[in-house]
Amino acid sequence: MTALDYKAIDVDNHYYEPLDAFTRHLDRKFRRRGVQIVRDGKYHTAIIGDRVNRFIPNPTFDPIIVPGCLDLIFRGQVPEGVDPATLMKVESLELRPEYRERDARVAVVDKQGIETIFLFPTFGCGVEEALRGDIEATMASLHAFNLWLDEDWGFDRADGRVVAAPMISLSDPQAAVAEVEFVLARGARLVHVRPAPVPGVGRARSLGDRAHDPVWARLAEANVPVAFHLGDSGYLKIAAMWGGKDTFEPFGGPGDALDKILVDDRAIHDTMASLIIHGVFDRHPALRVASIENGSDFVGRLCKRMTKLANQSPKSFPNDPVDALREHVWVAPYYEDDLPRLAETIGVERILFGSDWPHGEGLEEPVAFTDELTGFDAADVRKILRDNALEYLGAPVTASAR
Repeated sequence: MTALDYKAIDVDNHYYEPLDAFTRHLDRKFRRRGVQIVRDGKYHTAIIGDRVNRFIPNPTFDPIIVPGCLDLIFRGQVPEGVDPATLMKVESLELRPEYRERDARVAVVDKQGIETIFLFPTFGCGVEEALRGDIEATMASLHAFNLWLDEDWGFDRADGRVVAAPMISLSDPQAAVAEVEFVLARGARLVHVRPAPVPGVGRARSLGDRAHDPVWARLAEANVPVAFHLGDSGYLKIAAMWGGKDTFEPFGGPGDALDKILVDDRAIHDTMASLIIHGVFDRHPALRVASIENGSDFVGRLCKRMTKLANQSPKSFPNDPVDALREHVWVAPYYEDDLPRLAETIGVERILFGSDWPHGEGLEEPVAFTDELTGFDAADVRKILRDNALEYLGAPVTASAR
């Protein structure tokens, strides 16, 4: 790894939620409509709504796999003759405290050469889709989760080392505004919105539907950006149309390869298209958003498609849609992506560094991301590893201590 004379900002870190993350503060009237963790002997199963949910097959996360152990699989570089399953290494000790405790995590972050991390859910990324048929339970469950998150990790701490992103559902537009006000009052510096169509009564809505404008307006006014992190976006319904399964079980085995081809990064592609084409950035020019852990291949396809559409129907586009993407959207690519190509498409100033630590598909040592940046000069490397994240947060770009 290249030695740095500054500390990086890692925009893609995770915690492993305790079993009561969605129930500790849940209104009792929703206890059978929200998340339930049922124990059968030594095993635990998640029931969300009225169905068993296997988004995370082991909700205790004990045991858990070693950070970065799946690197070769996700690079597509498994040596010939090696069974990919043998690369999955399980930690030999109990769940590490840094996976669930803030102070322990900050100590690890110090050793990793990182100044600030953005924290996202693991189990939580599958809950909104599982509750899509019960909007009231969705809003109550995410509110309970945000109470837990602030209690255990804190939205706003004086040291600025951990930026934990509360989850906002837009399913109930009025309740969404109230939740935004709630997390802002507690010091949230960014919010996490699912990259997916918004569930509604009768039919779903685009993220660009004007019903959501009060949320976007309030976040823009507060100078608080939005992160769209990979999760269950409900897109396996597309795979089901081709005979595949319709439930997202990322840790449930290899699955059907066709499912991966059919779904791939369609959710984030469509999410950004909905925001741009339905005019969110035209109406809220101060709003900033980021794609986290969705890869970056979608960017080139989306730019090409929007350019063609704008040429075909210029009256539908008061502003250049590609310019809107380049101005308002930051992207945290997979480390194995074609990063120079991404820089050519949206500008190096819009690329963020995320390690996905401590997940097995991420990097064992987060700052090893520098090994993927050999095509960039030192100034651009610093932008990717640090300065771009500060601009995305709306914070001043300043020097950092070693």
